Amino acid sequence: MEGSDAKRPAAPLRFGIFDWIDDSHRPPAEVYEHRLKLTEYADRAGFWCYHVAEHHGTPLGLAPSPNLFLASAAGRTRRIRLGTLVNVLPLYDPVRLVEEICMLDHLSQGRLELGVGRGGSPTELVNYGVEGVEEARALYMEVFEMLIAGLRHGRIEHSGKRFSREATLSLRPYQRPYPPLWFPTSNPESVPWIAQQGLSTLFGFLVSRAGAASAEMVKQYEQIWQAHRSDGGRLNHHVAEPLVGHQRHVYVAETDAEALRDARTALAGFFANFNHLWLKHQGKEYFSSDFDAFVEQRFLLVGSPDSVRDQLRQELPKLGGNYFVATFAFGTLAEERSLRSIDLFAREVMPALSREVQTPS
Repeated sequence: MEGSDAKRPAAPLRFGIFDWIDDSHRPPAEVYEHRLKLTEYADRAGFWCYHVAEHHGTPLGLAPSPNLFLASAAGRTRRIRLGTLVNVLPLYDPVRLVEEICMLDHLSQGRLELGVGRGGSPTELVNYGVEGVEEARALYMEVFEMLIAGLRHGRIEHSGKRFSREATLSLRPYQRPYPPLWFPTSNPESVPWIAQQGLSTLFGFLVSRAGAASAEMVKQYEQIWQAHRSDGGRLNHHVAEPLVGHQRHVYVAETDAEALRDARTALAGFFANFNHLWLKHQGKEYFSSDFDAFVEQRFLLVGSPDSVRDQLRQELPKLGGNYFVATFAFGTLAEERSLRSIDLFAREVMPALSREVQTPS
């Protein structure tokens, strides 16, 4: 019975990939080609979705246009779904964004997962003339309203503080009424709305400094979702089972010693990219670049296939949810090592966990 406490049949855990496409001290053309090879392999290996971030003015993200990158990935893949995580709505003209999303949904033949958000760093938004959190929030709300209207109806009629627009759009999405919506968060206050609307989400998405709290957010989401899943007016009413999951860095090598050695060096580069704007403008790190603490807190799952499989067996029941998203390429990790890591994970870790870890469906 929908909206009740009735037990649902168990379903296999799904696995995805999240990518910042951060700076590795190689030419961007080489980085992009590496990531496209990674999506090709992920497509063949059975990963459910490849998600890419949007960042600006920082070495944390070399793909300021996730739509453009995913358009290229769409041509190199056949089955894997492709997700923006997220389109930073305050930085877009809403009519242009509707048209780009429609194009990308058709180029991928209906494989697009549409993540939206306000943006994680005010410093990045300043490059586009967006000053402060309040302006970003107001812009986000208007663009989101116009985006949904344009995708759903092919027409935008809006009069607000930031935008006044009447537009008719000839393009409509491949998926109707629009691609599945995502809203990742590390903020517990966002959970009720996300769950009511049935939006898919990742918790601890920005390497939350309160990792344990994300498990509580999963429980809260599940309770609220169950109470509202039969509501007809939900934004994601066309998605029968939203995905609720967690992102972690993952590195797999032949031995534990090799994996720890490689990951320690590579993650130093990621920490530098992640903290770049905070160090530049505030003189402090946003997230501690302590490798050992990162491993101890299980933000990085690292080791041989057996070790990583055991780590996930311990962590997944604690975290809850029905989706696990790994970051396989980060910092200065060499292309061949990240591709080997994803291969070992897909062949020797993922199949066993897909069978063993069952989630409500």
